[in-house]
Amino acid sequence: MDKIPMTRAGHNALEVELKRLKSVERPAIIAAIAEAREHGDLSENAEYHSAREKHSFIEGRVKELEGILGLAEVIDPSKLSGSIKFGAKVTLVDEDTDEEKTWQIVGEHEANIEKGLLNIKSPIARALIGKDEGDSVEVRTPGGDRGYEVLKISYS
Repeated sequence: MDKIPMTRAGHNALEVELKRLKSVERPAIIAAIAEAREHGDLSENAEYHSAREKHSFIEGRVKELEGILGLAEVIDPSKLSGSIKFGAKVTLVDEDTDEEKTWQIVGEHEANIEKGLLNIKSPIARALIGKDEGDSVEVRTPGGDRGYEVLKISYS
């Protein structure tokens, strides 16, 4: 299987979520299932069915996180330099609106556009890979074609 690139911060966040699911969420839902069982007839017990459904979700997420972390390749962006690649913080200016945006290119499991973390597989990130400061890029997005100029690249 292919390795999954991610930053140290992304890896740590997934580890924290996994630990919380195993040490807090799982025991709590097991207790809720046991309590719901005590209420009698399980076929019409909404609390029991809800707790079982939540338990199933938690177990699925635990397996998913364990799989992701098992394949994770942690990349330290501070040891990188040069043209845009995984881990780069990139400041762009939209050539139509003159709006500046700064994004860090990260793995798909840690991406969060509201926090400025751009999925490496996104159209913008794919267009930026290999570019240097001063380069212009055309990006085909769901909202139409956009033009950006690379203002700054940093690895920190």
